[in-house]
Amino acid sequence: MNIFEIMAPAFVECLVLVGIHSYLGLHVIRRKIIFVDLALAQIAALGTTVGFLLGIMPETTGAYVFSLGFTVIGAAIFSLSRLRHEKIPQEAVIGLTYAIAASVAILVIDKAPHGAEHIKEIISGSILWVKWSTILSAAVVYSIIGVFHYIFRRQFILISEDPDSAYRQGMSVRFWDFLFYVSFGVVITHSVGTAGVLLVFVFLVVPAIASILLTDTWWKQLVIGWALGLFVSTLGLFVSYQMDLPSGPAIVAVYGITLLFIVIFLYVKKAASLRGALRNVTLGILVCIIAVWGFKILANVVTSAYHEHEHIGFISEEEHLLHEIKVHEKLNQMSEAELNKFLTDISDLKLLHDMFDAEDDGFIRFKIAERISVLDSYEGIHLFIDILEVCEIPFLREQVLQKLRVVSGQNFAFDPFKNPAENSDALQKWKNWLRKNQEKL
Repeated sequence: MNIFEIMAPAFVECLVLVGIHSYLGLHVIRRKIIFVDLALAQIAALGTTVGFLLGIMPETTGAYVFSLGFTVIGAAIFSLSRLRHEKIPQEAVIGLTYAIAASVAILVIDKAPHGAEHIKEIISGSILWVKWSTILSAAVVYSIIGVFHYIFRRQFILISEDPDSAYRQGMSVRFWDFLFYVSFGVVITHSVGTAGVLLVFVFLVVPAIASILLTDTWWKQLVIGWALGLFVSTLGLFVSYQMDLPSGPAIVAVYGITLLFIVIFLYVKKAASLRGALRNVTLGILVCIIAVWGFKILANVVTSAYHEHEHIGFISEEEHLLHEIKVHEKLNQMSEAELNKFLTDISDLKLLHDMFDAEDDGFIRFKIAERISVLDSYEGIHLFIDILEVCEIPFLREQVLQKLRVVSGQNFAFDPFKNPAENSDALQKWKNWLRKNQEKL
């Protein structure tokens, strides 16, 4: 498969997301409720998380119902918290709601199997594996929301731009706020399932910020937001493909860098002294470079000291006591970065295989198999297939499948959103291909 076949669904989904989120983001900025999108996204994610705890898998109708139900509750909270003469800013209520929703989600997922993987899926999303049917469904829903907002654009825009005028005209601001938040929540519910919390937040805020900085006209802001979304989505997905990075976070990073360039461009353009502006920009870049290198040097010093006294002994302990203690009890205490570092230091295939067999956590087994694939591609592919045969977590299946495609250069229509039994034909094709190419690998 080439880049166009792999990235086409994700690219189209990005365009669909950009279309509605760029518009809603303009309302968010004008209402000065910057974190309402993040809060509603987290509430929607909480609904999915609760459903997951109760046995409802993500990307199912039941998960959508849970997510939408929680989002409507959030919309009601935000509309009721809007007061004409408020003592407490509404943004404080929104921030508190987000913190509570995030905390409850962590508490709930702590009781669910493989909770860490599910949290990661909610945050970063799985836009690379979005289905065409999901894209079509989102396009239809977003179009309906868009028509709804167009019909009642006068009320929504007036409340966003001049709420005092809306009150003076006798409008029921709370009622229109509720309709706004509900429609907003429907969009968020669809978006979080594929794009994740972080990408949804960025799709809403960054195009709006960039376009408002460049012009004061609504339709021009929309055009700029759409154009920016098209450019960033294309570049972000390309970087993701070339560097084998998660697509959602890659797009977020490109959005952030693009906004930074826009801000620098406007600063230089509007500066009284072009030479002084360029000098300040250059100085700022140098300071950032020095700071990055400084932290890198500090990290190397700290890491070296740690490994000299602790890490070497830890490896030898595992080699000596592998069958007398449970290795996963120590591996589970590591962050992903620490786990990657620990495995990178091991080149003994037998030790890695023993660790793989002793481990019962799916994500750690995947990381071990990933290390083995670097040392022996045949063994790595074999273990990836083993994981796919038993893995029940869609997000983990996505990660394994992505790495399997990279290592083997092959694809046999394995659907990460279907359980292993439904993918039996694809798994058998992988096994047949592996047997035929054992000597080449």
